[in-house]
Amino acid sequence: MSGPGNAAPRGPGLGRARSALRWGGLLLGLALLAVALRTLPIGPWLERLRDHFEALGPWGLGLFVVAYAVLAVLLVPGSVLTLGAGVVYGLAWGTAAVSAGSTAGAAGAFLIARYLARRRVESWAAANPRFAAIDEAVGREGWKIVLLTRLSPVFPYTLLNYFYGLTRVRFGPYVLASWVGMLPGTVLYVYLGVAGGAVAEAASGQAEQAPLKYLFQAVGLLATLGVTLYITRVARAALHGRADIGA
Repeated sequence: MSGPGNAAPRGPGLGRARSALRWGGLLLGLALLAVALRTLPIGPWLERLRDHFEALGPWGLGLFVVAYAVLAVLLVPGSVLTLGAGVVYGLAWGTAAVSAGSTAGAAGAFLIARYLARRRVESWAAANPRFAAIDEAVGREGWKIVLLTRLSPVFPYTLLNYFYGLTRVRFGPYVLASWVGMLPGTVLYVYLGVAGGAVAEAASGQAEQAPLKYLFQAVGLLATLGVTLYITRVARAALHGRADIGA
C-alpha cells in the first residue's frame, strides 16, 4: 500500500485551485439554474413531484431513505437526492430523510468492506496515497478522525464509507461519528433544495410572491452556509494537525 511519502507535494497553490474550482462549479450551477428557470416548466414539475410523494405518505419517505442508502452503497453521489429532499419534504423532514439514508449507506458500505469485499476495497485504497494517513490517524484517535473527515471531506462520501471498513475503528462509534459529521452539510444541501424549489415555483407562477418569506429564506440560507463553512474550516485545520492527508 502506498504511504504518505509517495504523495505528490501539496502546497497552498493546490488548495487555492481546489477552492476556485468549487466556487466556479457553484457559480456555473447557479447560472444553469437561472437558465432552466426561464426556459423549462420546472415549477409545475416540482409541484407534481411533491404531490406524488405526498400521496405515498410515510411509505414515500421510507422509500426515499432506502433508495438513498442503496445508491450510496453503489457509489452513486447523493447530491441530487439531497437537493430533491428539500424540494419535496422541506427542511426538517428532508434533513431527517437524507440523514437516515446517508448514515444507513455509510454503515452498509463499511460492513461490506470489512466482511465481504475487503480485497477489492484494499485495491482501491492502495491506489490512493492519502488513505494510509487516514488509516494511521484512525489507529491513533479512532472516531475523532471519522468525525473530522465527515465535517471536512478529503474523499468522496461514497468512497470514504468503504475505506473506513479497512481501518480499526469500531462500527458503533463509526456510525455515530459519521451521522454527526454529515449533518452540517446535509442541512446546507437540503436548505438549498428548499430555496431552489421556492424560487422555481415563484418564477413559474405556481406560488404567491411573498418578498418577506424569500428574504427570511435567503438570510437563513446564508447563515447556514456561513456556519457550515466555518465548521469545515475548523475541522480542516484540526485534521491537518492529525494526519497528512491534504486537509
